[in-house]
Amino acid sequence: MSNTPTDTDPNRTATADRARNTLNTDVMQWVSALAALVGLYVVASPFIFDATEAAIWNDTLVGTGVFLLAGYNFVRLSRDRLASVGVASLTVLLGLWLLVSPAVIEMGSSTLATGTALSGLVIAALSAYNAYANNRADTPERAATRA
Repeated sequence: MSNTPTDTDPNRTATADRARNTLNTDVMQWVSALAALVGLYVVASPFIFDATEAAIWNDTLVGTGVFLLAGYNFVRLSRDRLASVGVASLTVLLGLWLLVSPAVIEMGSSTLATGTALSGLVIAALSAYNAYANNRADTPERAATRA
């Protein structure tokens, strides 16, 4: 038999419960929300700055994808569940695409190209942190429930 404690083990101590890796979902909600809002900026930016048709399609589709994926993780975290690591990882890939897309697609203006690249960098960093933190966590925890 194994000596590892189980959920039904009467000898399980409060110290063992604290050893679990919990994740503050309140903080992670803000990370997901910020990534979603940057995705909305990406959607709006080709309509604010001078843009080619390819840049309009690229930023609109990828920005919408980022908004939906980051928004999905925001909703999961608001329901006291861990965020989906797969969804966060896909958002990282979309952010990386936004980072390199100005070098691949003619954007129409340097302002749009810079904004798209910086937005991609921010999205990739926030989503990578979200994926990393949620992958390491065992259980979600709200700040209001802590003693």
